[in-house]
Amino acid sequence: MAGHSKWANIKHKKGAADKKKGKIFSRVAKEIMVAAKMGGGDASANPRLRSALTSAKAVNMPNVNIDRAIKKGTGELGDVVFEEIMYEGYGAEGVAVIIECLTDNRNRSASDVRMTLDRNCGNLATSGAVSWMFHRQAHFVVTGENADEEILMDIVLDAGAEDIEIDDGVAEIWGPPEFFEPVMEALEKAGIASEEAGTVRRPENTIELKDVEKAKQVLRLIDRLEDLDDVQEVTANFDIDDSIADQVDID
Repeated sequence: MAGHSKWANIKHKKGAADKKKGKIFSRVAKEIMVAAKMGGGDASANPRLRSALTSAKAVNMPNVNIDRAIKKGTGELGDVVFEEIMYEGYGAEGVAVIIECLTDNRNRSASDVRMTLDRNCGNLATSGAVSWMFHRQAHFVVTGENADEEILMDIVLDAGAEDIEIDDGVAEIWGPPEFFEPVMEALEKAGIASEEAGTVRRPENTIELKDVEKAKQVLRLIDRLEDLDDVQEVTANFDIDDSIADQVDID
């Protein structure tokens, strides 16, 4: 991420996402359930559900899993009770970290997040300590032959996007959160699939990690936090050069 995106790019390059498919399916299913509970099971009338379904398609979640999650959310298969909680903290080098959870057990989530931070050169911060460093942005990731500025520019800028960043076959599209729907519709109309699509927190400023060991500490912390069952999204305000990232292995 620079915060969100650099880690996403590293995962794409290292294939880390494929190694955690079960965890990814669980995370996406939770989001589908909460979206369906809050806005109903009709994706055409529920932007949050549409975003969750885009994420599900991007990770090749089976349709049966998607249908089950929607039905759980709408109450057809029993009531779903998840609480949205956000934790704030710091990693090595003062990197600010935001951890967003969906949980049915607040105490478990708090304990798991605190322990993971403590064991990976981080610490929990008070509410509001780091969230002011980030702002909400619509965010899309496109890979493959369509990760091309000439292809994407007219499509997404006309729909309200503000910025396109392309790095090693991964294109990231950014824009104001209120333009999430128009940009997603423009991509769909053009037949361009999104690997990721949603409204995320983007850091105002970043901390550049120039030391391999410090970079490893930060990336390990992010990786361990993302492994927690209740965690949906982890965002941080670091930047890391590819030459450093290529030397980092997360064990």
